[in-house]
Amino acid sequence: MELLITAGIAAALLGTLWRFAGWARRKGIGGGVMGPIDEAWHPSADRFRRETAVHEQRVLPPRPGDDLTEGPGPGRES
Repeated sequence: MELLITAGIAAALLGTLWRFAGWARRKGIGGGVMGPIDEAWHPSADRFRRETAVHEQRVLPPRPGDDLTEGPGPGRES
């Protein structure tokens, strides 16, 4: 009987973690939690996540208040 209770608790815990992982993945917040796990167990997913993050940083338009004239560039002194 104790084995059945233990197996039920373990199944409920794994089911809860499974649902949380799906929710975190849909929301896009799992990178911080799942990043080290992906890096160790699924390297191609980790590389894809990193490439996606870099791509998102490149295509986002500048926010209001961003000063695009700061920093080194053509015609500006460093």
